[in-house]
Amino acid sequence: MSALSERPADAVVGTAVPHESAVLHVTGTALYTDDLVHRTKDVLHAHPVQVPHAHARVRDLRTGPALRVPGVVRVLTAADVPGVNDAGVKHDEPLFPDEVMFHGHAVCWVLGETLEAARLGAAAVEVDVEPLPSLVSIRDAVEAGSFQGGQPTVRRGDVEAGLDASAHVFSGEFEFSGQEHFYLETHCALASVDESGQVFVQSSTQHPSETQEIVAHVLGLSNSEVTVQCLRMGGGFGGKEMQPHGLAAVAALGATLTGRPVRLRLDRTQDMTMTGKRHGFHARWRVGFDEDGRLQALDATLTSDGGWSLDLSEPVLARALCHVDNAYWIPHVRVNGRIARTHKTSQTAFRGFGGPQGMLVIEDVLGRCAPLLGLDAATLRQRNLYTAGRTTPYGQPVRHPERLARAWQQVLDSADFAARSAQVAAFNDASPHTKRGLAITPVKFGISFNLTAFNQGGALVHVYKDGSVLVNHGGTEMGQGLHTKMLQVAATTLGVPLGRVRLAPTRTDKVPNTSATAASSGADLNGAAVKNACEQIRGRLAQVAAERLGVAPADVRFTGGVVRGIAFASEQVPWEEVVRLAYFQRVQLSAAGFYRTEGLHWDSAAMQGEPFKYFSYGVAAAEVEVDGFTGAYTLRRADLVHDVGDSLSPLVDIGQIEGGFVQGVGWLTLEDLRWDESDGPGRGRLTTASASTYKLPSFSEVPEVLNVGLLADAAEEGAVYGSKAVGEPPLMLAFSVREALRQAAAAFGPPGTSVDLASPATPEAVFWALERARCTEGAHVDEGAPGVRPDQPDPGAPAVRPYSEQVQHVLSRT
Repeated sequence: MSALSERPADAVVGTAVPHESAVLHVTGTALYTDDLVHRTKDVLHAHPVQVPHAHARVRDLRTGPALRVPGVVRVLTAADVPGVNDAGVKHDEPLFPDEVMFHGHAVCWVLGETLEAARLGAAAVEVDVEPLPSLVSIRDAVEAGSFQGGQPTVRRGDVEAGLDASAHVFSGEFEFSGQEHFYLETHCALASVDESGQVFVQSSTQHPSETQEIVAHVLGLSNSEVTVQCLRMGGGFGGKEMQPHGLAAVAALGATLTGRPVRLRLDRTQDMTMTGKRHGFHARWRVGFDEDGRLQALDATLTSDGGWSLDLSEPVLARALCHVDNAYWIPHVRVNGRIARTHKTSQTAFRGFGGPQGMLVIEDVLGRCAPLLGLDAATLRQRNLYTAGRTTPYGQPVRHPERLARAWQQVLDSADFAARSAQVAAFNDASPHTKRGLAITPVKFGISFNLTAFNQGGALVHVYKDGSVLVNHGGTEMGQGLHTKMLQVAATTLGVPLGRVRLAPTRTDKVPNTSATAASSGADLNGAAVKNACEQIRGRLAQVAAERLGVAPADVRFTGGVVRGIAFASEQVPWEEVVRLAYFQRVQLSAAGFYRTEGLHWDSAAMQGEPFKYFSYGVAAAEVEVDGFTGAYTLRRADLVHDVGDSLSPLVDIGQIEGGFVQGVGWLTLEDLRWDESDGPGRGRLTTASASTYKLPSFSEVPEVLNVGLLADAAEEGAVYGSKAVGEPPLMLAFSVREALRQAAAAFGPPGTSVDLASPATPEAVFWALERARCTEGAHVDEGAPGVRPDQPDPGAPAVRPYSEQVQHVLSRT
């Protein structure tokens, strides 16, 4: 085992410790960016001037009326920008636009002594616009040929030959929604300027280095003149990877021009109407199976809704294309991708970063085709799982597929899947108006940034004379427990108790040029960098301790806060004493650590290579119960097994698995983003812009029985202390819930019914799906005919009155 993954016997990593800020969270004493306002004097407040058009040209902007509002100090416009008027890394996002590109686009910002003054000032700004034609939906954009960015293709083999040779060929379309991040803490920044002109920005950001870079180029400064700190975030989920940059730049510009601190915090409605979301997708596909139901070929086109600018749409699409296979071997593949340009917020990173969208396509294909093949869906999925020696469509070997098989079997056993499947069938036979479904689905998710350069991490570790340890690293804490894991890594590497180690807030002047805390790589990259820094210090201290103990440096051991020789009878010297000795011998007690992920290579033009360090695996089984009159459903039970390698922090990892699963359930079954697609004055407006209109998962959506297990004996070679990522992969375990709903809906129809289920599968969507299932009596599908949609009825089949009409007819007679 490599030095990076080798774990000592008495490691602090692997122990179940609480989140490092848990007490602060539950007592309300944890500080977030906006809490710092009350500790800062003379703060000005920023408020946006939003334009209520999906697409319009700004003809005139009159700020004079705002300046006459009491308490208004200044209005920031494009004329005030000393550097570059752009907040996007692709240089396609004007910070102060002269063309409105989505409903609620901010064209300028008002600074006031109070937030109310700034709000009234913003309302007084007069904006004259010329409305322009707008494209609100993916369908609008496709019909208009409105695309942006590259159009990559992942291919392997000969798709047409594979389809021609297939015994069964089906085709279909599938459009599915995005998702609102709805983090508890909305976007926030607090900027100030010191006497030397150094700009300091407190920002709720997942990517402090990129926030620093955008602020600097807006202000016309070098990066070294801007410092960004992220204390902690109240949730991020990818929504704070790119979106905070422009908001921080507005605050920094205001502070630079007024000489006073400026606070910018979006309220919930502003956050939902002004910032990006998970990309919605449209998929069109053809798929071929052999006589035994084994996948032979897949031909698909994925179109993502990128919104008005590129943001991260290109890498999101690339990851979606790289995950269309999910956990299944497909010999012949051709998957085309494109990004629609619409007049909506610029869609952005969200937990899974395109992976869930790509994987949902193949899961939908298998769920729809299983009945047409005469196979149980679980059998069809298991039959197509990756096995040893296989590679992905983009050419990466699938290592450790046996772990996927073990996780699958573990769920079958722990969930008592076979017996419960029989119980579900018996229940459905006896219950005409309520049906249950039980489904099992796998997850294979690649870990690393698709852009190879981002796979690096840094850390700065200080050991003080009293033996206490301070750790700085490049990752940000958004509640996911990264800081907790870093404390455990440092304590393990230095051989000191956990209580001797403290974390400092993430700052760009401590660890420069950091990557975003994203792609589930936070612990991998920063943990390895922290370990590297601690090993440097430990190596120096070993020289000092060796002299004190009279042994060779290689024979010195650090464990439990003492230092001793390798011999059992060796004297034990307290850690603090060795540190003091080192100080008086003028031995350096701090170190900068660094890590780069080895073995990655990726050709983005050819969409070939090995972009991922490893794959995380998982399997979930879910059981649901559906009401046939309303489509309302209950998630009765879920059994999850996930591969986190050799866990750094089991409590944190289990919490991430639970949270990711529930967030996935929200995306797939509840969270229904709606924009006004009418031709009226509200066209392009987000109509689900609050908690009252956008349904989030809550305690009532958590299954009555939720069993979570970590895959045993799964240490990952070449990763820090043998661990694996946990942030994003568990979200896709929620596919099991959607597939269970599909099976429950199909149970309202005759055997072999294939259900086309919308996403999100809201109760309304489930009702219409089960209604269609009821109406399939007497219909059939020619499953062997190429190009036939699996849900296409026989035109000659007798008409069947919808069940709702039958019920209404019965009620009218009674």
